[in-house]
Amino acid sequence: MKFHVSVISKSEDLPPMACKSFFHSVELFHIIEATPRHSPLMAVVFNDDEEVVAHMLATIRRRTSWLPPYLFAQARVYGEGEFVDGIDKDEVFSMMLQALTQRFHRRLCLYAEFSNMKKKMFGYASFRECGYFPVSWQEVHNSLHSMSPQERLSESQLEEIEYLRKRGVGMRRVQSEEELQEAYRLLRNFNLMKLHHFLPPEKLFSLLNEHEDSQILVTTFKEKLIGVSVTVYSEGNAYLWYVASKRKSYPYQHPDLMTVWYTLEEAYARQCRHLFFMDAGLPFQKSSYRDFILSFGGMPVAKYRWFHFSLSCINKFLSWLYRE
Repeated sequence: MKFHVSVISKSEDLPPMACKSFFHSVELFHIIEATPRHSPLMAVVFNDDEEVVAHMLATIRRRTSWLPPYLFAQARVYGEGEFVDGIDKDEVFSMMLQALTQRFHRRLCLYAEFSNMKKKMFGYASFRECGYFPVSWQEVHNSLHSMSPQERLSESQLEEIEYLRKRGVGMRRVQSEEELQEAYRLLRNFNLMKLHHFLPPEKLFSLLNEHEDSQILVTTFKEKLIGVSVTVYSEGNAYLWYVASKRKSYPYQHPDLMTVWYTLEEAYARQCRHLFFMDAGLPFQKSSYRDFILSFGGMPVAKYRWFHFSLSCINKFLSWLYRE
């Protein structure tokens, strides 16, 4: 059977399709479309009968920076897309990747990034053929189906968490627009000076907060907001997308510890099989943040993130620099 691919940028042009992954869903397409400085692109593969056999959602972000170029576009894709059963995933993924990469060039994207692939080696040949280069990246996955989060902690950790609960450190879902704005300010300030961190406009979080497959939780102490987490629930798993805390302003309340812990508890209560930290820090050998999230009993998983720069000289240099 032959296939053909189309790249769709407007929601009214989307065909009916079954979506299991939130990161490649029509719902997220609508959210991105409504977010300022963001544009969605959905690569859709059809068979001879014009039935959808695969699709993959990409986001183009228009960004500013303190260093040149001061204004640029970036393409971002989470995961390898969705496929119907019984097709050659490698062949169809290659078609979607080529079509999206061409569209990235037309949109003048400075670079494109693919992350959170289910399998490390998936699409390796296709990425290479399209000029992408891999960067070894470590992810952290917490298993929730084999034992409870409490069973993975030490006695001292459990005692500290219980002590902080009794002192009044709690967590709840965002309750008002004002509280959402305060949570967004915390996320923005927390990520302001961090490398390779990009925070979308507040509109995206407002729309996520209204969606049943996502949740914004805030950690509180004496009615003051000291932490926030943004989690997406998809295909029976939880994905911790953004997290921030006022760990320097409230060192004795350990808001970083309690924010991650409450997020794990919520995922376990929802009977999720795993919680995936979508950001486990930059791929340095030593990372205090990665050590911190591993202390909750998670497992380090070696993966690739794939990058492609539109400037061929930069892309060739980085491909050489990160050669295997």
